[in-house]
Amino acid sequence: MKNAVEIKSLNKTYRGSKKSPPKVALSDVSLIIPRGSIFGLLGPNGAGKSTIINIMAGLVTKTSGTVRVWGNDIDEHPRNAKAAIGIVPQEINYDPFFSPRELLDIQGGLYGVPKRERRTMDLLRMLGLEDKADAYTRSLSGGMRRRLMVAKAMVHSPPVLVLDEPTAGVDVELRQQLWDSVRRLNREGLTVLLTTHYLEEAEELCDMIAIINHGRIVACEEKEKLLSRIDNKEIRFRLDRPVEAVPNSLAAFGAEVEGLRTLLFRYSPGEVEVGCIIEAIRKEGYGIADVSTDESDLEDVFLQLTRA
Repeated sequence: MKNAVEIKSLNKTYRGSKKSPPKVALSDVSLIIPRGSIFGLLGPNGAGKSTIINIMAGLVTKTSGTVRVWGNDIDEHPRNAKAAIGIVPQEINYDPFFSPRELLDIQGGLYGVPKRERRTMDLLRMLGLEDKADAYTRSLSGGMRRRLMVAKAMVHSPPVLVLDEPTAGVDVELRQQLWDSVRRLNREGLTVLLTTHYLEEAEELCDMIAIINHGRIVACEEKEKLLSRIDNKEIRFRLDRPVEAVPNSLAAFGAEVEGLRTLLFRYSPGEVEVGCIIEAIRKEGYGIADVSTDESDLEDVFLQLTRA
């Protein structure tokens, strides 16, 4: 089995009422999530991300299509499918009067994990919470509570972990700590499905990325292939003296004056070589004091694909 999750022709339409017509949430969605990957599922609010996750978890009934989690069809083997997945929801929910150790023991009991097989301290150690094992959960910082949510989702040792907007409202330092924990889990073989609005962290972490818009998958590719869809770059040359007007030879490359001494060029590396631009600048008698570049990123691709 090469794939952790297989979704084929998945559809979901919510029933309408007297006041509102039926709503199509998912339309012919197909996704393959390879084992051992960190897979990003991105899309605007209301695009259908949470519906997919809730169907995988058995919380929402699909209209049609098939979903397999770790080889288990959610209709034919629902118990096994649910056991193969751990979900970290957007909202932090915990009982403030229990310690992390107690919460994980309770969660393990709810999943039917025998006491001798529970990994409570191993999970707390793995997520950097070992020294807080017996503290009141209400005394933990926001980042620690997020990591505790990851530990709760892992008590039954699922091979697939779903992180639904896990860093919402978390500061930069705590976000980095959480991602360090996720990377470590992934290196140990865990498959991670991530939804996030922080596109820079999806670009940094994910092996593959799918983008959903209006209930349809508009892209599903390896990260590098997806980023190559926009072949645009910006390059700025800070010159050795002020530029009053763009010379004709540089205007041919689409040069723009930016400030007193900077020329901005927007170009496609597949069509124009930087060396040609540099040569044209020098032929005009300018010296180059500094160079900076700006490549297209995941945000550019995301906006292009979800603008409609």
